[in-house]
Amino acid sequence: MNTETTVSEIQVTYHPSKMSETKLTISSDVVEIIRTIWDNGIIEMQEEVKVLFVNSSNTVIGFYSLSKGGITSSLVDIRLILSVALKCLATGLILVHNHPGGNLNPSSADISIVKKLKTACKLLDISFLDSIIITKESYTSFNDEGLL
Repeated sequence: MNTETTVSEIQVTYHPSKMSETKLTISSDVVEIIRTIWDNGIIEMQEEVKVLFVNSSNTVIGFYSLSKGGITSSLVDIRLILSVALKCLATGLILVHNHPGGNLNPSSADISIVKKLKTACKLLDISFLDSIIITKESYTSFNDEGLL
């Protein structure tokens, strides 16, 4: 009996290009960049989650649109976030999501995800710089509020 086993090769590619020459130093820098990539037409309709990845000088090297959800929630898979961070050799990341209803207060689910992501990032020596909730007019930074 001749059974042949094949194993798929895993290929990793990455084509870097800086999104911005701006060094992120405060949360308003992050919000300024994220608003250029966010679809303002659905910011009050559908929750989305995006992740900004930065290099060691806190310059944005790219973003990843993690998920689109419903009116009140969106899926956050920490394994996907970290896999993208490792693939692009990011040294830090910032989680950003919107609240379509306009409430800038973090939900208990938001706080739980931030705790899990912070722990996972620490294990991989990736800086979890901030988690930001945006609405059409404003934002809340977990870092600014002392929630990280």
